[in-house]
Amino acid sequence: MLGATSSIAIATMRRLAGPSTRFMLVARNSNRLTAVAQDLVTRGALSVDTWVMDLDDTTAHPEMLESAVQRLHRIDLALIAHGVLGDQHAAEMDFEVAAAILHTNFISTVSLLTWLGNYFQTQRGGTLAVISSVAGDRGRKSNYVYGASKGALNVFLDGLRNRIDRDGVQVLTIKPGFVATPMTAHVPQNALFASPDQVARGILKAIERRRDVAYVPWFWLWIMTLVCAIPGSRFKKMNM
Repeated sequence: MLGATSSIAIATMRRLAGPSTRFMLVARNSNRLTAVAQDLVTRGALSVDTWVMDLDDTTAHPEMLESAVQRLHRIDLALIAHGVLGDQHAAEMDFEVAAAILHTNFISTVSLLTWLGNYFQTQRGGTLAVISSVAGDRGRKSNYVYGASKGALNVFLDGLRNRIDRDGVQVLTIKPGFVATPMTAHVPQNALFASPDQVARGILKAIERRRDVAYVPWFWLWIMTLVCAIPGSRFKKMNM
C-alpha cells in the first residue's frame, strides 16, 4: 500500500485484513505507519511490513518495490493512495508550487506505475488500483492545478490499461468525489461528502468486478457527466 497512512488506504486495508493477508505499507510518517501496522495485526493480518520514505523521491522507488517483492514473495494488489490537494491560489502565483503538486500527484505516481506495470505484466496477473479524482474530468477555476495532475494521471492509466490488460492485469482508476479526510478538513462538508469507509467499499467492489474506472460514490459519474456536458462558452463564465 503506497501512501498507507491516508484515510482511504487505511479503510481499505482494514477491510482486507485477514489471516491470509500480507501487507507492505509505505509512507513517510514513521509513527503513523507503525500505528497503522499494529492496527492491521490486531485485526488479524498474517504479516505487516513497513517502509518509511517520501514517495516524491522517485530515485528510491525501485529499491522499495524490489524489497516489497522479496518480503511478500508476490504482489497481487498495489493500491497507490498518496497525493496532495495543494494550494490552488499559491499555485496560480508560483510555478514552483504548481510543479510540486504535479510532481507528487502525477510524476511520482507514474514512476510507481511504470515499475509495477512491468512487474504485473511479467507476472501475467495482479491489480493496480490508483486513487485519482473526479477533479481530473474537467478543469475548474477552484482546483485546476490539482485537477490537471489527476487528469494527466487518468490518461496515463488509460494507456497503461490498454497495454497490459491483455496480460491479465487489472488497472483500476478510482475517482472519488469529496471525501471527509484531513486533506479536505478546511472544506465545508455537505451531503456530497463520503466517508473513507464508503470509498473503501467502492474500491473493493470495483476490484472484485474487475472494473476499469470506479466513481465513488457511484453518483459522481452522473454529476461529472453533466459537468462535462456543459458547453465551453457557458462553462468559462461559471464559478466552479
